[in-house]
Amino acid sequence: MPRTILITGGTGKLGRSLVGHFLSTGDTVVITARSDESLARVVSEYGGSGKNLMGMKVDLTAPGSIPALCDQLDAEGIFPDCVINNARSIEYLKVEEDGCVSRENFSNELLLDVIVPYELTMAVVRQVGSRLTRVVNVGSQYGTVAANRHLYTDPDRQSPLHYGVAKAALAHLTRELAVRLADKGIRVNCIAFGGVEGRVDAAFKERYAKLCPMGRMLRDDEVAGPVDMLLSDSCSGITGHVLAVDGGWTIW
Repeated sequence: MPRTILITGGTGKLGRSLVGHFLSTGDTVVITARSDESLARVVSEYGGSGKNLMGMKVDLTAPGSIPALCDQLDAEGIFPDCVINNARSIEYLKVEEDGCVSRENFSNELLLDVIVPYELTMAVVRQVGSRLTRVVNVGSQYGTVAANRHLYTDPDRQSPLHYGVAKAALAHLTRELAVRLADKGIRVNCIAFGGVEGRVDAAFKERYAKLCPMGRMLRDDEVAGPVDMLLSDSCSGITGHVLAVDGGWTIW
Protein backbone atom coordinates (compact mmCIF):
# COMPACT_ATOMS: atom_id res chain seq x y z
CA MET A 1 0.00 0.00 0.00
CA PRO A 2 1.47 3.41 -0.96
CA ARG A 3 2.77 5.49 1.94
CA THR A 4 3.05 9.22 2.54
CA ILE A 5 6.63 9.93 3.60
CA LEU A 6 7.92 13.23 5.00
CA ILE A 7 11.68 13.62 4.45
CA THR A 8 13.55 16.55 5.98
CA GLY A 9 16.68 17.61 4.14
CA GLY A 10 15.26 16.07 0.98
CA THR A 11 17.54 18.03 -1.36
CA GLY A 12 20.87 16.89 0.12
CA LYS A 13 23.02 13.95 -0.92
CA LEU A 14 21.25 11.29 1.14
CA GLY A 15 17.91 12.99 0.78
CA ARG A 16 17.97 12.82 -3.00
CA SER A 17 18.70 9.10 -2.90
CA LEU A 18 15.73 8.62 -0.59
CA VAL A 19 13.43 10.73 -2.75
CA GLY A 20 14.27 8.81 -5.91
CA HIS A 21 13.79 5.46 -4.21
CA PHE A 22 10.46 6.15 -2.54
CA LEU A 23 8.99 7.74 -5.64
CA SER A 24 10.00 4.62 -7.58
CA THR A 25 8.05 2.47 -5.11
CA GLY A 26 4.88 4.49 -5.70
CA ASP A 27 4.89 6.43 -2.43
CA THR A 28 3.91 10.07 -1.97
CA VAL A 29 6.94 12.05 -0.86
CA VAL A 30 7.02 15.45 0.87
CA ILE A 31 10.43 17.05 1.28
CA THR A 32 11.65 20.06 3.21
CA ALA A 33 14.59 22.35 2.51
CA ARG A 34 15.61 25.92 3.27
CA SER A 35 15.99 26.96 -0.36
CA ASP A 36 13.33 27.43 -3.03
CA GLU A 37 15.99 26.82 -5.68
CA SER A 38 17.10 23.46 -4.30
CA LEU A 39 13.49 22.34 -3.87
CA ALA A 40 12.71 23.33 -7.44
CA ARG A 41 15.69 21.35 -8.76
CA VAL A 42 14.69 18.16 -6.96
CA VAL A 43 11.01 18.49 -7.86
CA SER A 44 11.99 19.09 -11.48
CA GLU A 45 14.39 16.14 -11.53
CA TYR A 46 12.24 13.58 -9.72
CA GLY A 47 8.70 14.86 -9.89
CA GLY A 48 7.86 14.14 -13.54
CA SER A 49 5.67 11.43 -15.05
CA GLY A 50 2.92 11.83 -12.48
CA LYS A 51 5.18 11.25 -9.48
CA ASN A 52 3.71 12.40 -6.18
CA LEU A 53 6.38 14.79 -4.93
CA MET A 54 5.87 18.04 -3.02
CA GLY A 55 8.48 20.45 -1.67
CA MET A 56 8.01 22.73 1.33
CA LYS A 57 10.42 25.54 2.12
CA VAL A 58 11.18 25.76 5.83
CA ASP A 59 14.11 26.53 8.12
CA LEU A 60 13.47 23.92 10.79
CA THR A 61 15.79 25.68 13.25
CA ALA A 62 13.72 28.88 13.24
CA PRO A 63 11.29 29.44 16.15
CA GLY A 64 7.75 28.48 15.17
CA SER A 65 8.85 26.75 11.97
CA ILE A 66 7.62 23.27 12.90
CA PRO A 67 4.07 24.31 13.87
CA ALA A 68 3.97 26.32 10.63
CA LEU A 69 5.07 23.24 8.66
CA CYS A 70 2.33 21.16 10.27
CA ASP A 71 -0.21 23.88 9.46
CA GLN A 72 0.90 23.65 5.83
CA LEU A 73 0.56 19.86 5.90
CA ASP A 74 -2.94 20.25 7.34
CA ALA A 75 -3.88 22.78 4.68
CA GLU A 76 -2.75 20.38 1.95
CA GLY A 77 -4.52 17.44 3.59
CA ILE A 78 -1.23 15.60 4.07
CA PHE A 79 -0.95 13.10 6.94
CA PRO A 80 2.44 11.35 6.85
CA ASP A 81 2.61 7.64 7.62
CA CYS A 82 6.39 7.93 7.90
CA VAL A 83 8.88 10.60 8.91
CA ILE A 84 12.56 10.46 7.95
CA ASN A 85 14.59 12.96 10.00
CA ASN A 86 17.49 13.73 7.67
CA ALA A 87 18.06 17.51 7.81
CA ARG A 88 21.70 18.64 7.80
CA SER A 89 23.69 21.87 7.62
CA ILE A 90 27.42 21.99 6.98
CA GLU A 91 27.41 25.58 8.25
CA TYR A 92 27.22 24.32 11.83
CA LEU A 93 30.23 22.01 11.41
CA LYS A 94 32.75 24.83 11.13
CA VAL A 95 35.59 24.84 13.65
CA GLU A 96 37.50 27.81 15.04
CA GLU A 97 41.12 28.57 14.18
CA ASP A 98 42.31 26.93 17.40
CA GLY A 99 40.49 23.70 16.51
CA CYS A 100 37.72 24.19 19.07
CA VAL A 101 33.99 24.34 18.38
CA SER A 102 32.16 27.56 19.14
CA ARG A 103 29.22 27.47 21.52
CA GLU A 104 26.98 28.73 18.71
CA ASN A 105 27.91 25.95 16.28
CA PHE A 106 27.75 23.28 19.00
CA SER A 107 24.28 24.46 20.00
CA ASN A 108 23.05 24.70 16.43
CA GLU A 109 24.28 21.20 15.58
CA LEU A 110 22.45 19.79 18.61
CA LEU A 111 19.38 21.82 17.66
CA LEU A 112 19.22 20.45 14.12
CA ASP A 113 20.31 16.88 14.91
CA VAL A 114 18.39 16.25 18.13
CA ILE A 115 15.84 18.91 19.07
CA VAL A 116 14.35 19.33 15.59
CA PRO A 117 13.79 15.57 15.08
CA TYR A 118 12.14 15.45 18.51
CA GLU A 119 9.92 18.46 17.91
CA LEU A 120 8.93 17.42 14.40
CA THR A 121 8.14 13.86 15.38
CA MET A 122 5.97 14.99 18.27
CA ALA A 123 4.24 17.63 16.13
CA VAL A 124 3.28 15.02 13.53
CA VAL A 125 2.13 12.67 16.31
CA ARG A 126 -0.18 15.42 17.58
CA GLN A 127 -1.46 16.40 14.13
CA VAL A 128 -5.26 16.08 14.15
CA GLY A 129 -5.98 12.92 12.18
CA SER A 130 -2.34 11.79 12.47
CA ARG A 131 -1.52 8.54 10.67
CA LEU A 132 2.10 8.36 11.78
CA THR A 133 3.34 4.84 12.46
CA ARG A 134 7.03 4.87 11.56
CA VAL A 135 9.99 7.19 12.12
CA VAL A 136 13.57 6.76 10.95
CA ASN A 137 16.32 9.07 12.19
CA VAL A 138 19.39 9.36 9.98
CA GLY A 139 22.46 8.95 12.15
CA SER A 140 26.13 8.16 11.70
CA GLN A 141 28.81 5.65 12.61
CA TYR A 142 30.30 8.51 14.65
CA GLY A 143 27.32 8.38 16.97
CA THR A 144 28.57 4.91 17.95
CA VAL A 145 32.35 5.26 17.89
CA ALA A 146 34.72 8.21 17.95
CA ALA A 147 36.22 9.38 14.67
CA ASN A 148 39.36 7.55 13.56
CA ARG A 149 41.87 10.35 13.25
CA HIS A 150 44.04 8.32 10.86
CA LEU A 151 41.39 8.85 8.20
CA TYR A 152 41.86 12.61 8.04
CA THR A 153 44.67 14.95 7.07
CA ASP A 154 43.20 17.67 9.34
CA PRO A 155 41.10 15.74 11.89
CA ASP A 156 39.86 18.65 13.99
CA ARG A 157 38.31 20.40 11.00
CA GLN A 158 37.44 17.46 8.78
CA SER A 159 35.75 15.50 11.58
CA PRO A 160 34.31 18.05 14.02
CA LEU A 161 33.79 16.76 17.55
CA HIS A 162 30.22 18.06 17.91
CA TYR A 163 28.98 16.09 14.90
CA GLY A 164 29.55 12.75 16.61
CA VAL A 165 28.24 14.01 19.94
CA ALA A 166 24.99 15.13 18.28
CA LYS A 167 24.61 11.81 16.43
CA ALA A 168 25.12 9.91 19.69
CA ALA A 169 22.36 12.00 21.25
CA LEU A 170 20.14 11.26 18.24
CA ALA A 171 20.64 7.54 18.78
CA HIS A 172 19.46 7.86 22.37
CA LEU A 173 16.57 10.09 21.35
CA THR A 174 15.53 7.21 19.10
CA ARG A 175 15.39 4.84 22.07
CA GLU A 176 13.49 7.29 24.25
CA LEU A 177 10.89 8.02 21.56
CA ALA A 178 10.51 4.32 20.80
CA VAL A 179 9.53 3.73 24.43
CA ARG A 180 7.31 6.78 24.77
CA LEU A 181 5.44 6.29 21.48
CA ALA A 182 5.07 2.50 21.59
CA ASP A 183 1.56 2.65 23.02
CA LYS A 184 0.52 4.76 20.03
CA GLY A 185 1.67 2.07 17.62
CA ILE A 186 4.59 4.18 16.40
CA ARG A 187 7.96 2.58 15.72
CA VAL A 188 11.09 4.74 15.94
CA ASN A 189 14.46 3.56 14.63
CA CYS A 190 17.78 5.05 13.59
CA ILE A 191 20.30 4.18 10.88
CA ALA A 192 23.97 4.86 11.61
CA PHE A 193 25.43 5.29 8.15
CA GLY A 194 29.09 5.04 7.30
CA GLY A 195 30.78 7.30 4.78
CA VAL A 196 29.11 7.59 1.39
CA GLU A 197 31.08 8.14 -1.80
CA GLY A 198 30.87 11.33 -3.78
CA ARG A 199 32.43 14.20 -1.85
CA VAL A 200 35.97 12.96 -1.26
CA ASP A 201 39.09 12.48 -3.32
CA ALA A 202 40.82 9.24 -4.26
CA ALA A 203 43.34 9.50 -1.41
CA PHE A 204 40.58 9.75 1.18
CA LYS A 205 38.77 6.75 -0.32
CA GLU A 206 41.98 4.74 -0.17
CA ARG A 207 42.53 5.57 3.52
CA TYR A 208 38.89 4.80 4.29
CA ALA A 209 39.11 1.42 2.56
CA LYS A 210 42.04 0.37 4.78
CA LEU A 211 40.06 1.20 7.94
CA CYS A 212 36.80 -0.51 6.95
CA PRO A 213 36.22 -4.30 6.88
CA MET A 214 34.26 -4.06 3.62
CA GLY A 215 37.18 -2.20 2.08
CA ARG A 216 35.20 0.68 0.61
CA MET A 217 32.77 3.50 1.27
CA LEU A 218 29.03 3.12 0.78
CA ARG A 219 27.48 3.79 -2.61
CA ASP A 220 24.46 6.05 -3.14
CA ASP A 221 22.38 3.04 -4.14
CA GLU A 222 23.00 1.45 -0.72
CA VAL A 223 21.34 4.25 1.25
CA ALA A 224 17.60 3.88 0.68
CA GLY A 225 17.22 0.10 1.08
CA PRO A 226 17.87 -0.04 4.85
CA VAL A 227 15.55 2.93 5.41
CA ASP A 228 12.80 1.27 3.38
CA MET A 229 13.32 -1.94 5.34
CA LEU A 230 12.75 -0.20 8.68
CA LEU A 231 9.66 1.56 7.30
CA SER A 232 8.17 -1.67 5.98
CA ASP A 233 5.48 -3.78 7.61
CA SER A 234 7.87 -6.73 7.49
CA CYS A 235 9.90 -5.03 10.24
CA SER A 236 6.92 -4.41 12.51
CA GLY A 237 8.76 -5.97 15.47
CA ILE A 238 11.70 -3.56 15.34
CA THR A 239 11.70 -0.34 17.36
CA GLY A 240 14.31 1.61 19.29
CA HIS A 241 17.04 0.03 17.19
CA VAL A 242 20.16 1.73 15.81
CA LEU A 243 21.03 -0.12 12.62
CA ALA A 244 24.68 0.07 11.53
CA VAL A 245 24.98 0.46 7.77
CA ASP A 246 28.69 1.16 7.64
CA GLY A 247 30.46 -1.69 5.86
CA GLY A 248 31.56 -3.03 9.22
CA TRP A 249 33.31 0.18 10.34
CA THR A 250 32.07 -0.08 13.94
CA ILE A 251 32.90 -3.76 14.47
CA TRP A 252 36.66 -3.32 14.86
